[in-house]
Amino acid sequence: MFNPTQEDVRRFFCAVYAKHRAGQPMEALEIIAAEWIAQHPEYHADLADADAAVARVYDGKDGRENPFLHLSMHLSISEQCSIDQPRGIRQAVELLAARRGSLLEAHHEAMECLGRMMWESQRAGRPPDGHAYVDCVQRKATRD
Repeated sequence: MFNPTQEDVRRFFCAVYAKHRAGQPMEALEIIAAEWIAQHPEYHADLADADAAVARVYDGKDGRENPFLHLSMHLSISEQCSIDQPRGIRQAVELLAARRGSLLEAHHEAMECLGRMMWESQRAGRPPDGHAYVDCVQRKATRD
């Protein structure tokens, strides 16, 4: 199982951004990452310098979220939807995207559910509850 370090994740996204800007060929995962990076121009300065990105502490004290965590969550949700795992997540995200008129907005709302699931799992010391996660996304998809 692949378990990248924080540095690995940051260098991956910075390399994808550099490849995208240079018009270089990319692998499938890099193409997906580049699409999410393009949706977040506010992160481009962070992605332009890999060494600075690795050294930087993203603790929220400056009012900014961690762009690498955010982009990683986009990739996670994209992968979950591609394999429909947990079961039902693809349909829930698609419904949410249709209701909001935006896959980006749907992902951002699903991230709230994903983050809650992970926090509750860690706090309780038990495996993540995929059913509760899907239910959370479905609830968001069915409310205005």
